[in-house]
Amino acid sequence: MQLLQQILFVLLSATAVYLFSRKVREISRNIFLGRDENLRDNPSARWKNLFLLALGQQKMFRNPLVALLHLVVYAGFIIINIEVLEIVLDGITGSHRLFAAPLGNLYSFLINSFEVLALLVILACIVFLLRRNLVRLKRFASSDLRGWPRSDANYILVTEIILMSLFLVMNAADTILQTRGAEHYAAHPTGNFLVSANLQFLFSGFSDSALIATERICWWLHIAGIFAFLNYLPYSKHLHILLAFPNAYYARLKPAGEMENMPAVQNEVLYAMQPELAPAGEQATPLKFGARDVQDLSWKNLLDAYSCTECGRCSAACPANMTGKQLSPRKIMMATRDRLEEVGRNLNKTKELRDDGKSLLHDYISVEELRACTTCNACVQECPVSISPLDIILQLRRYLVMEESNSPQEWTAMFGNVENNFAPWKFSPDERDKWAEEMKS
Repeated sequence: MQLLQQILFVLLSATAVYLFSRKVREISRNIFLGRDENLRDNPSARWKNLFLLALGQQKMFRNPLVALLHLVVYAGFIIINIEVLEIVLDGITGSHRLFAAPLGNLYSFLINSFEVLALLVILACIVFLLRRNLVRLKRFASSDLRGWPRSDANYILVTEIILMSLFLVMNAADTILQTRGAEHYAAHPTGNFLVSANLQFLFSGFSDSALIATERICWWLHIAGIFAFLNYLPYSKHLHILLAFPNAYYARLKPAGEMENMPAVQNEVLYAMQPELAPAGEQATPLKFGARDVQDLSWKNLLDAYSCTECGRCSAACPANMTGKQLSPRKIMMATRDRLEEVGRNLNKTKELRDDGKSLLHDYISVEELRACTTCNACVQECPVSISPLDIILQLRRYLVMEESNSPQEWTAMFGNVENNFAPWKFSPDERDKWAEEMKS
């Protein structure tokens, strides 16, 4: 029986790791469909971003209470899963509490810490469920979260509560079996633990066989749930748990208001104003201005899309969104990820990039959304994991204007004035200083 359990556990573990690694490779391939962008400068500043933004969750602490709850859930996910290492080794070797003897008193301290953290995770997840479903904060009730995105968040929170509860029930049954001298459990006595000890009354009337069944069922459900959660992550917004770290490291270090310009366009304006600087001969022109589809964006833009937490802080801070415009920076990121996933699925089928008749621009993100953006950088400033919806908006808008000549009449008039008069106003450059002459008279 024990050997059968070990074989089943190894098969379950191998299947979970294989499926997860396959999806991770697919996501990595999708991200690098984007054009290259060099973001490897100034490593010290990048490591600082990683520790402050991803690990320290610096931006979250603008709201201390919510940040503390989020930190508890985050710490629970990272720290309690250290306990998974023991479970995995127990499952492979057929042992029980493998680390108890080598660690001695430290083992009890660690499990007690994990139990307290598990209880805090359960409480924090309940609060988050209430905020999303009863309090219904505006950024969680908006139309761009209808359907799967809203359900996804609830599924994760409920799963966390179940996994932590299984951990505590498993420990409660285990420690009762230790006191009863049950074989396999009494070999490494640990004593009672802080939280699970308070659950023992629920099982005091159970027979040894019922307790063993309870402990084993919780043990299997706990580890199977963790493996299932691992393979659910790549399909969920909670992939940010993993991608927040590289996304923070590769965040752009330029000042928030500094936009990415195309050298070819800048040079054309420069040469128009100072013809003497223009090189001799015909100059090569860019193949494309801006971005129409996900392949035209950079790999960092696509990493941003997969890293989005869908928290809505960007949209809540967006002045266009607040005044009823169609633009939602969160929806920009979700649409980019959805389109990238669709391109990835097509690539899986055909093994090569083919035009499927769709594009990010128009099919997923509308012209009205792009025109509503004021380029204020509020969305970039608010994002807790260094995502820039603005960069995607600007590239799509650049394609609209420079490739499709699709711009409002007011913009077109301004562009004409800049081209002819080197200023947004319809005044000849020769007349620009007349106001000063009039002041002298």
